[in-house]
Amino acid sequence: MSQKLKLALVQLAVGAQKAANLRNAREKVLEAAQAGAQLVMLPECFNSPYGTQYFAQYAEDLSAPPTNSESLQALSSMAKDSGVYLVGGTIPERDTKTDNLFNTCTVWNPQGELLAIHRKIHLFDINFPGRMVFKESEVLKAGNKMTDFSTPWGKFGLGICYDMRFPELAMVAGRKGCVGMLYPGAFNTTTGPMHWELLLRARAMDNQMFVAACSPARDVEAAYQAWGHSTVVDPYARVLATTEEKQDIVYADLDFDLIQEVRKAIPIYNQRRFDVYPDVAA
Repeated sequence: MSQKLKLALVQLAVGAQKAANLRNAREKVLEAAQAGAQLVMLPECFNSPYGTQYFAQYAEDLSAPPTNSESLQALSSMAKDSGVYLVGGTIPERDTKTDNLFNTCTVWNPQGELLAIHRKIHLFDINFPGRMVFKESEVLKAGNKMTDFSTPWGKFGLGICYDMRFPELAMVAGRKGCVGMLYPGAFNTTTGPMHWELLLRARAMDNQMFVAACSPARDVEAAYQAWGHSTVVDPYARVLATTEEKQDIVYADLDFDLIQEVRKAIPIYNQRRFDVYPDVAA
């Protein structure tokens, strides 16, 4: 396994026109590849505005990827033409058998072939009285499977936005040999300043692995304003790279020797007491 990887997070400006969003995403993925990125991640809802009022309007059929989906065809082409592993953010998915809607991430290899599909497991239902109320469960169904995918650098686990608040996904991924967790996400200007970086560093610290989250850029005219601040954290829970709220590409060089270094220095993987508490990865 090659011990170093150049990761790029595309903090994309997203508008109401799907075709324009797909063109913008393609330009930025190609730009990241030209800058040397080998693994590129797009944000949550990269092809559409984020909001319960938009999911049905922008939803696509993913039952025969990428044939039935305009966005999946675009992602396959982006990965193949740029020669990168591509975590394709998320798009609203419509299950044509049940008519259920999901918030779904797809992953592509450098040949443009589909590697993985992850449906958001934990739906974003929050209530800050007078500040922020949001209920994805009003329109979305939750996924029911954990997901990882293999690369030449090792396995990566997947989560989507609110999934990062639940440590079990990263714990299971770490104990099953993943070298990192990747989260397309869209925290807002209420939850973002409170918990975005804190959660990423916590997941990295707990599991001594790389953690990265990719947000849309903030649209100050939108009803839902993304926090931005796409960020990469190393196994010591140090922020390797981040940005502010505008469209940008965040680059980080991941040195996987750090994983064994920190696990040797602080050997929590050998010190857990499964005779006292259960192993969630068992």
